[in-house]
Amino acid sequence: MKRIGLAWQIFIGLVLGIAVGGIFYGNPHVTDYLKPVGDIFIHLIKMIVIPIVISSLIVGVAGAGDMKSLGRLGGKTLLYFEVITTIAIIVGLLAANLFHPGTGVDRSHLAKTDINSYVSTAKTTETHSMADTLVNIVPTNIIQSIANGDMLAVIFFSVMFGLGIAAIGEKGKPVIQFFKGTAEAMFYVTNLIMKTAPIGVFALIGVTVSTFGLSSLIPLGKLVIVVYGAMIFFILAVLGLVAKIAGFNIFKLIKYLKDELLLGYSTASSETVLPRIMEKMERLGCPKAITSFVIPTGYSFNLDGSTLYQAIAALFIAQMYGIHLSIGHQITLVLVLMLTSKGIAGVPGVSFVVLLATLGSVGLPVEGLAFIAGIDRILDMARTAVNIVGNSLAALVITKWENKGKPTTELEEQSA
Repeated sequence: MKRIGLAWQIFIGLVLGIAVGGIFYGNPHVTDYLKPVGDIFIHLIKMIVIPIVISSLIVGVAGAGDMKSLGRLGGKTLLYFEVITTIAIIVGLLAANLFHPGTGVDRSHLAKTDINSYVSTAKTTETHSMADTLVNIVPTNIIQSIANGDMLAVIFFSVMFGLGIAAIGEKGKPVIQFFKGTAEAMFYVTNLIMKTAPIGVFALIGVTVSTFGLSSLIPLGKLVIVVYGAMIFFILAVLGLVAKIAGFNIFKLIKYLKDELLLGYSTASSETVLPRIMEKMERLGCPKAITSFVIPTGYSFNLDGSTLYQAIAALFIAQMYGIHLSIGHQITLVLVLMLTSKGIAGVPGVSFVVLLATLGSVGLPVEGLAFIAGIDRILDMARTAVNIVGNSLAALVITKWENKGKPTTELEEQSA
């Protein structure tokens, strides 16, 4: 297996998982045996994400220096995120208006999935607003925020701590060395965990296919095709244009990230590749201060694939129920999604939670989500891949915007 690259190992695990899940479709023992294996792999990744983000961000901020430069970095990052995610929503609406994936779909032939768990989660976030997001960024108990995986609060604390270390000068050097060692150790652990990725992918895909079956795709095949087509278009056209303007080649970036994209796609989890993305972006020449801030922050504010899907799913439900959404209603939908999609990335099934919280704003029935919940895993895989490309490109663009490092040259060398 050592002669086979990680991407091929993951791909083999993916194919075997689909085969096993298809052969044993409906067999509960598949879930009993494989689900713990997949869960262990996801837990291993989650175990190292917070330590890597904290240590890398503290070292990066302490090395960056002052609050002024950090404020400029934060402003540019959030502006870039808002522009790109808004474009993603518009692309989703255009795709749904152009191809009408929900028109003519017979609800009587669709299986409904229980979405009560999403509904209960949405109720806890129904008062979520931009003001709430800003307030929740500041933690009252950093230990609790770390335990809850509250990324925005962890980022805020790490930034403040890094600035404090920079302010005390020589006295802070031992602390910086400690966190440098922590970051290096965690990246080493990451590489060890990644060796188990093919097994984790095999288990996760096997459980998904054995539970829902490939036949669940047929009635909603048009929706799947439209979502995947829109996301491919977004990566190649929108992100490709952004990359070209910034002096990068989107195809070389995708090739460079092939292992992470395949892993993220297979597991439908961006967290599984966060440490590796940070490490790879640093190899391309992005400063640690930028990668450790931009990429984790992007997990809450730059979910391109998720927002694109939410726009398509909202119009799909409207078309399926025969509800006409005027231009005014669709503009309202864009504005609401721009707000509700921010700051709750740590919530399980975030795209469903956001849709549940926003469909009512344009008069759409939330029960329509029960018809597409069964194929959400297939759609989530595509969303994850787009999010990974979007956040990786963001680190390169912000580096270029800040005139720090030379990721273009490095990317040419790494992609060769």
